[in-house]
Amino acid sequence: MKKLFLLDAMALIYRAHFAFQKTPRITSKGLNTSAVFGFTNTLLEVLTKEKPTHLGVAFDTPTPTFRHIQFEAYKAQRQAQPEDITIAIPYIKRLCTAMNIPMLIMEGYEADDVIGTIAKRAAREHDDMEIFMMTPDKDYGQLVEERIFMYKPAFMGKGVEILGVKEICERWGIQDVSQVIDTLGLMGDASDNIPGIPGIGEKTAQKLIQEYGSLENLIANVDKLKGKQQENVRNFAQQGLLSKELATIHCEVPVTFDEEDLKVCEVNKELLSPLLDELEFRTLRRRLLGEEAVVEQPTATPEAKKATAAGKAKASSGQFDLFGSIVEEKKLELFDETDTPSESNPKATIDTTVHQYHLIDTPELRQSLIHFLSLQDEICFDTETTNVDAVEADLVGLSFAYRAGEAYYVPTPANREETQAIVDEFKPIFANEKIEKIAQNIKYDLMVLAQYGVEVKGKTYDTMLAHYIIEPEKRHGMDILAEDFLHYTPVSIDELIGKKGAKQGNMRDVEFEKIKEYAAEDADITLQLKGKLHPILAQNPSAVKLLEEVEMPLTQVLSDIEMEGVRLDIDFLKDMSKTLEKDMLEVQTKVFELAGQEFNIGSPKQLGEILFDKLKLDPKAKKTKTGQYMTGEEVLSKLESEHEIARKILDFRELQKLKSTYVDALPLMISPRTGRVHTSFNQAVTATGRLSSTNPNLQNIPIRTARGREIRKAFIPKNDDFLILSADYSQIELRIMAAVAKDESMIEAFNQGRDIHATTAAKVFNVSLDEVTSDMRRKAKTVNFGIIYGVSAFGLAQQIAISRTEAKEIIDSYWREFPAIKRYMDTAVIEARDKGYVETILGRRRYLRDINSNNMVERGFAERNAVNAPIQGSAADMIKVAMIKVNDFIKQEKLQSRIILTVHDELVFDVHKSELALMKTKVNELMVNAIPFPVKMETGMGVGLNWLEAH
Repeated sequence: MKKLFLLDAMALIYRAHFAFQKTPRITSKGLNTSAVFGFTNTLLEVLTKEKPTHLGVAFDTPTPTFRHIQFEAYKAQRQAQPEDITIAIPYIKRLCTAMNIPMLIMEGYEADDVIGTIAKRAAREHDDMEIFMMTPDKDYGQLVEERIFMYKPAFMGKGVEILGVKEICERWGIQDVSQVIDTLGLMGDASDNIPGIPGIGEKTAQKLIQEYGSLENLIANVDKLKGKQQENVRNFAQQGLLSKELATIHCEVPVTFDEEDLKVCEVNKELLSPLLDELEFRTLRRRLLGEEAVVEQPTATPEAKKATAAGKAKASSGQFDLFGSIVEEKKLELFDETDTPSESNPKATIDTTVHQYHLIDTPELRQSLIHFLSLQDEICFDTETTNVDAVEADLVGLSFAYRAGEAYYVPTPANREETQAIVDEFKPIFANEKIEKIAQNIKYDLMVLAQYGVEVKGKTYDTMLAHYIIEPEKRHGMDILAEDFLHYTPVSIDELIGKKGAKQGNMRDVEFEKIKEYAAEDADITLQLKGKLHPILAQNPSAVKLLEEVEMPLTQVLSDIEMEGVRLDIDFLKDMSKTLEKDMLEVQTKVFELAGQEFNIGSPKQLGEILFDKLKLDPKAKKTKTGQYMTGEEVLSKLESEHEIARKILDFRELQKLKSTYVDALPLMISPRTGRVHTSFNQAVTATGRLSSTNPNLQNIPIRTARGREIRKAFIPKNDDFLILSADYSQIELRIMAAVAKDESMIEAFNQGRDIHATTAAKVFNVSLDEVTSDMRRKAKTVNFGIIYGVSAFGLAQQIAISRTEAKEIIDSYWREFPAIKRYMDTAVIEARDKGYVETILGRRRYLRDINSNNMVERGFAERNAVNAPIQGSAADMIKVAMIKVNDFIKQEKLQSRIILTVHDELVFDVHKSELALMKTKVNELMVNAIPFPVKMETGMGVGLNWLEAH
């Protein structure tokens, strides 16, 4: 049989673009080639695996189609096409031309109509041909017949799917493929803005079509339906029929079809070769043309060359194995990061890679391993435990690696004393300051080891944090790093203990051989990742310094804070829960009174009916695709001025959130081992460098409302000998802005201790300082903080309830009085356009890929980040350095006081009463001098019997 493959170009292009969204492929000239690369790989998969005799690629056109004429809102909700895709399409068309692949395009029709027409015509005219429509789009199921198939490409670990009549009918729960469009007519299609009939989802649609056969027959038998369903089908029958028409792929497109035109033939090397070079597709070039690309390599910095040379020297020196024999360094097949693996170029796994992973389960083997670990300059280690929560975890085993491809696993028994004895044997290794210790997410390992009395000394290196500094906006997990940098897929934890959930097992129950392979692999792969990441990091000396002097020391500080935990006042939380319950009932009663009836406030459906059907608060109220009114916070906030009920519902939701998220939840998070709450601080999450907090998220405790602030009363000292001390940087971002902008008047105001908001108000409103009113100061304060984040006249007007004209006048006056701030902002954007990134005071980079975008919205967002990222990031650097210095001071002086929390620009301490005066003096000194600035830094300090009292 002949094989005709018809590719839906746009569906495959979008799929490729979003598959690489987290790890885009960028050329040395800054071109995002993700979509082109993904599409090309998909094309090659088809050519090499399926060997089609005929091939065509169908493209949509920007011209409106008959569907847009029928239904103006067709696809209207779709976001603008990403600029990277717009740029990619001409390259993909050039690729098709260079590979002599016909492009199928017809103005006024979509690619699925063109593919449907050609598929049906080919099937009718050629009995010896099978047709495969290559697309992830479910709508194509309606076209399938005896020799026409849907070919869904492999995606996200799921293999290729070839769907015939049987598979389509099973997928949709129908008797005939033509019923696909009846089902779509009923349920609609959010991706194309096809409305369907409200209240009917996919399962209901399938059930109705199974019973009535078609949409038309369902409408004819509407009297047999019941309740709301009957009402919706009757009222929206025409909308359903229109939806069915919109979902129907038309197969009478006036496009020519000639079998000869679609025959697969040789590529045009003269066109293809320069295109692949321009796109920097090296591996693809070898696959397509059998030759290497000539690509200019960026010149490495002296630091990078030095790091690489050192690595090569170490690799060539040869090292001893566990039993004292010289082992030749293994040459592992490492992933060329300029290309991404495909089905014909799969990632390596533990089963396809030569490796030596040893089980170290006797005292003799442990001593031998310890001896050879002690000879190394650097080792990689990892802990295996019974729990992802380090405070609750018991050690199951330790793994070590110091040479690529080889690693060692040391199991530990369930008996705590026996495990402690084994861990004690390795204490000299962890205490040896001459050996650098490498790990992935080392903070977790530090916390686990701390529970066994182990202090890790000397230089440490976290591959997660190294990658975070290199590419802060990407994911940093070991599995994704292994795939991206080593072309390797590690063993999944799910393979050992099952997926997350109630039925997930425990590492303690896994047999030694399996856990040995898994654990040793972790250490081995992490070691290899350090070898890949550090030369990249070393190209920027500031990045190396940031890792070594800030992020790595901070891991120990955060480990100490998390292990310390915070004591909670359980009785206070119980009382507060009862109070909130009472307040909620009072607000609910008021809502019912305003509504004129009782209803379920928590039901968006019922709430929408009350607000918009009964009270008629907004005749243009928006609905979801299921026909339900939208009742989110934004909607209710706009209705506050229309009716008191909107404010009351917002009050009810706030009380409900406080009760469920914090007051009732916090006691459940208390550790049974320590009796305290142990939040987890995340170093590698925010692109700005700020820390985030989870389990529980203590950084999001509301402070704008009195009820929200009350929650801080629950955080109390560890016992009666201690107090809570809070030290909070005062206006740190404004001070940093003044410093980086070199604004003399702002710097002078800060250094002389004047009220910066009153000073700003005096200048902006052209009055003397003693004439500044509280209203003027309030407006100036909003402008001061808003400027950092690119506030517009419209935004300022909304925030302080003034006219847009007055807001514009205030902002214009601000620029006149503070021209240095304006120069800084303009310069920051210009430099970002040139470099592609901005930096903090310590060299932390924030990459801004959209800074030169033609899309005004994307470019505007990047420009605002160009201004505020250095300020936010420098503030983050500042408090991190302060935390390191304060923690070092506490340890050096052997004090009993401890840092117990960090929230934004604030540090919270459990302070021993005898150390209070010393701590207040020293904490302030270390915080304000953490990083030298020309602007005087200040802290606000408070002491109390709880966090609220101290804050």
